[in-house]
Amino acid sequence: MSTRTVYVPTSDGTALATDVCLPDAPRPLPAVVIRTPYGREAHRAELRGWAAHGFAALAQDVRGRHGSPGEWHPYRGHERVDGAATVAWVRAQAWSNGEVVAVGASYAAYCALVTALAAPEAACDAGPDADLDDFHRDGAPDAVIAAVPALGLTETAREPGGPERLWARAGWWAAHGDRHDSAPDALARALADDPRLLEHLPVARLAERLAPSLGRELPSWSGLWADRARGRLVALGSNARLPLLAVGGTRDPFAEDTVALWRGWGGPSRLLLGPWGHRLTADPAAPARAHVNLGALYVRWARAALAGRLEPTRHGVIALGDSGRWHSTRVRSTPRPVSTPDASPQDASPQDATAREGADRPEAESRWSFDSPTGLRLLHGAEFNADPDRPVRSDDLAVPADGEHADRCLLLSPPLPRPLDLAGAAVARINVTADTPCADWAVRLTALDPTGRADPLAFGIVRRTGPPGEAADISVPLGTLGRRLPAGTRLRAEIAGHHFPAHARNPHTGEDPVTATRLAPSRRTVNPRGSALHLPVVARRRYVEPAPEICR
Repeated sequence: MSTRTVYVPTSDGTALATDVCLPDAPRPLPAVVIRTPYGREAHRAELRGWAAHGFAALAQDVRGRHGSPGEWHPYRGHERVDGAATVAWVRAQAWSNGEVVAVGASYAAYCALVTALAAPEAACDAGPDADLDDFHRDGAPDAVIAAVPALGLTETAREPGGPERLWARAGWWAAHGDRHDSAPDALARALADDPRLLEHLPVARLAERLAPSLGRELPSWSGLWADRARGRLVALGSNARLPLLAVGGTRDPFAEDTVALWRGWGGPSRLLLGPWGHRLTADPAAPARAHVNLGALYVRWARAALAGRLEPTRHGVIALGDSGRWHSTRVRSTPRPVSTPDASPQDASPQDATAREGADRPEAESRWSFDSPTGLRLLHGAEFNADPDRPVRSDDLAVPADGEHADRCLLLSPPLPRPLDLAGAAVARINVTADTPCADWAVRLTALDPTGRADPLAFGIVRRTGPPGEAADISVPLGTLGRRLPAGTRLRAEIAGHHFPAHARNPHTGEDPVTATRLAPSRRTVNPRGSALHLPVVARRRYVEPAPEICR
């Protein structure tokens, strides 16, 4: 096989640096296109892997990054225009058979998706003389593989429930924003110089404090928080007809965007949700049975998608943690409960669940009441103080043993009498009161093994505004779970007003947390009666091998 660097022209004449890896085969080939802001050279082994399986493989630096000229403006319209131009260029090459798969992870997944979903818009942007039908046919790929997708400015800046993702936003912008190359450890170095950096107020002017450590300005930082429209790509995906493979991890902060993309996609779509974080890697201590050869799976899926062999359905698999078990899942309506409010959730019967659920609805909801000895028992903090000057921290799983000066509501379950498999969406429904006009409600669920070792299980945070002192029923989505909990595991739930530094502190004054400069404490109450944790118990086991299930 051979690899060479070429410069692919775009509609305005900007030529983008692109590595092309071709197998030693004279026949026309299907192609894989990766457009990335993280440096095309990091993909050379991946390109060789695709080429070894008979694909032409390309990795391209997006406009304004690494080897490509131009200005770097993340999530702007040039990504769809440049992507469409690149796909059209590939189809015009002598080594191409006309079939193209757009592939990417994180921001590169966004590039792949806008190329697939917005080719008609790109034609309009390209000029009034563009032939829309030809542009759409030539500029859109035939299939998409989107891994841990970062779907837009709003999706990366804010949780679906409103709170700002401070740590992730600051880290990504310090590493990649307003620069031609990358510095992955930029935020870590800045925090070493200034440990209280992320406490800076207002958040909109954090870049001014960052600049001395970075040795450069971040002029785009203050404007990043203005966009509040989310879900654009998910909405566009509902009209798609090409196949999608959505790959995510239950430990990835963008997992719910991955699931939403898959759930709303209009064409054949598959979901692969493993026990991974944003880098698609599992815990290094995880057993080998938890690992999946993603490269081989991608190749197999791409061949099936291009050949039209995928069923016209929407289904996928979720890993049950590091157990080596994969559970089949598909789009369905909200599952029915399989346990009553007073029943022990871990005693929910698989036979009962199977009887209540249809063959296409394998998950069942188990309700863990806050006021039941067999659910979650209140330890302390039915009343607590959410003080932004002393916030509950996202980077510390330790909890206070004494509730005299509670900063959170703390609950604990009895040990599980038998193993419990969880696969699907979890939610906390809580009855709460705050004495401030705006309050964030963060729910963190932790699994404690019999020795007391803590392992994060689920997290969710929402923002509510309303009259101070008014009780409210709030639903806090906790994401999509995929875990096997051994017998003897206890569940610990925390309800707090902050989750810092992962999320910006709510000032409790009613001001925008991005521009606020004044903080105030908030007195909170959680009413155990009427509050409960709802978990997706696997009631009908549908264990499968991931590759055959994804590729059928």
